[in-house]
Amino acid sequence: GNSRIRIARMKTPSGRSPVAPDLQKGKRDEPGKGRIAWTRKRMIIAGLIGAAIAVVLTLIAMNFTESEKRIQQPLAHKYGLDEPQFLRELGTLLGPAIIDGNNVVNYENGAEIFPAMLDGIRSANKSITFETYIYWSGTVGQKFADALTERAKAGVKVHVLIDWVGSQKIDDDILEAMESAGIQVQMFHPLHWYNLGRMNNRTHRKLLIIDGKVGYTGGVGIADEWDGNASDEKHWRDSHYRLEGPTVAQMQAAFMDNWIKTSGQVLQGEEYFPKLEAHGTVLAQVFTSSPEGGGDSMQLMYLMAIAAAERSIDIAAAYFVPDKLIRDGIEAALKRGVKVRILVPGALIDSQVVRKASRSQWGEMLQAGAEIREYQPSLFHCKLLVVDRQLVSVGSTNFDNRSFRLNDEANLNVYDKAFAEHILTVYEADLKKSQLITYEAWKNRPWTDKFVEKISSIFSSQL
Repeated sequence: GNSRIRIARMKTPSGRSPVAPDLQKGKRDEPGKGRIAWTRKRMIIAGLIGAAIAVVLTLIAMNFTESEKRIQQPLAHKYGLDEPQFLRELGTLLGPAIIDGNNVVNYENGAEIFPAMLDGIRSANKSITFETYIYWSGTVGQKFADALTERAKAGVKVHVLIDWVGSQKIDDDILEAMESAGIQVQMFHPLHWYNLGRMNNRTHRKLLIIDGKVGYTGGVGIADEWDGNASDEKHWRDSHYRLEGPTVAQMQAAFMDNWIKTSGQVLQGEEYFPKLEAHGTVLAQVFTSSPEGGGDSMQLMYLMAIAAAERSIDIAAAYFVPDKLIRDGIEAALKRGVKVRILVPGALIDSQVVRKASRSQWGEMLQAGAEIREYQPSLFHCKLLVVDRQLVSVGSTNFDNRSFRLNDEANLNVYDKAFAEHILTVYEADLKKSQLITYEAWKNRPWTDKFVEKISSIFSSQL
């Protein structure tokens, strides 16, 4: 047409037409050849896009679907915590035995927790094994790096396992300094092509074991946010615990579980598993859960403890998004006369989606008589279950599906009335700093809150 003629007459700086050579030679495209080439190109592009979508959907399926059935029915109340059958079944179903001869000490907030952990590190003579979800750069992170580095240079075998996602805020220079001092540092499930199917599985465990003899666990991460005494909005409220006695071997085994998965290295010898003598009179056990093995352990423990309750259930949870099984268990306990108190974060929380999803589920529990309170002074990060003022369960586990199904978790169960009474004294002090949520207030909240909470609850399986 005319357009082709005009193009053929255009001249380049050299005086040649950009299409003239073909025209001068009398060459023409074969009819439909360009159209066929473009169609083929579109087919290739569509194929590549389709393949990319298939890969993404496959990764989503691998990360967010479950291949095996989970607990589907609520547990009935068959015995109380005082009966031997409870301890017998719990020790058998969770795996580790419940062992006597332990001593447990609790620390509140970073002002007590960090000095105790640092003193433990500085006292190490043979080995330090340390696993944490959060390790961030800052004053606290540097103190721990310095203490670990000093022990490594003194000849202590130091092994540090950090979650890759949870510790994105750690600077490379801290890691390089630790490795230069001889510390073995491993990242849990870093971003690699062979880990893409497990990116939603994080280690949320908080474990520090000194010489295989003393262990620490609880809720704190290694970050400045936990420093101080929870006196303002920038400093978080949390608890941590020191364990000494035969059950420390179970805590060491919990660390080894992920160390072997991550490094392929088995740590053996007396420096890791020494003979442990009794250091008290407390019954205790440390057990783990993970999607790869024992995925139901945490939820099963909570369900069994709630089902066994006869007088009281006291819960503190940084993230409280219980599924229907847990809610049904709590409501059944309320119906048989058990007093239930639940303490959760207030408006100061690092995940508003979790708070909204949680609040959407409170109605039936509140109607049944549960007492739910929101902590006010600062971000509340404690994780605690106390049943019948006798069983205390602490560690890294939250009351949500992420802890029950997606993360690697570790908890310390303590069976001791005196320890439970002491912990409840701390718990009740926190209750005094919280706001009670009544059923009437919950029911009459603004429709905009209800709407956002309903939308947030859709994501409960991933919270």
